[in-house]
Amino acid sequence: MNKQVIFLLLCSLLGVAHAESIDALSVDDENEPAASAEPVMLDSSEYTSPPAIEAVQLYKQDELISWINNNQHLARVKADDCQLVEDIEARAEIVAIPSYQFLWGDMLAWGVCVDADPELGVMYMWRAANQGLAAAMEQLGRYYATGTLVQQDYAKAIPLLREAAGRGFLAAQLRLVQLYVDGKGSPYDYEDAYRWLHHSIIVDKPTHRQASQLLAKLAEKMPEYVVVKAKASNQPY
Repeated sequence: MNKQVIFLLLCSLLGVAHAESIDALSVDDENEPAASAEPVMLDSSEYTSPPAIEAVQLYKQDELISWINNNQHLARVKADDCQLVEDIEARAEIVAIPSYQFLWGDMLAWGVCVDADPELGVMYMWRAANQGLAAAMEQLGRYYATGTLVQQDYAKAIPLLREAAGRGFLAAQLRLVQLYVDGKGSPYDYEDAYRWLHHSIIVDKPTHRQASQLLAKLAEKMPEYVVVKAKASNQPY
């Protein structure tokens, strides 16, 4: 058998074997979908939702004034996570409520929940004082008396403190009498200051003792009949 015939026979045999190997493949095997992946079970304990933030109600007028009078207003704003900043600003700027003007001014002056802007803060305190808020008058009077944020100026301090003291604001009464004891202001105003503080109701014992000491010192600078008159007055304010 020549080489050409042998070659043809080998090719024929190899072709049959190749075909059989292809036929052996199952069509079902080719179309069978891949096995689906097992679902991944998540442990819910590993994933916690952020704590719900409780909405803060806007402050009522009487409670805000109470916080201001007790110097708790800035602490309350911080305790509420600064959620009411925009509402406070709106009531100070647009509605022009004195208590909110004072609160907004104090926040600006000392950078509580906002960027500090002392100049703008003092301006809002003046707006509140001009509307008759005793706490604003007292704070501005104290600032001018001590040179806090502003230049020390007794000519501005005493009228502010006198106005607040005449409205029954104890902190202003105490500071005003202290200024008179220190020789500031006019002796003609001693009687009013003595009368206001003498007739104040003071529950706190240290403050009561402070008032008594100040009154005793002021009385030394006053004629006795004027002291008697101030004590006997039925109209302390």
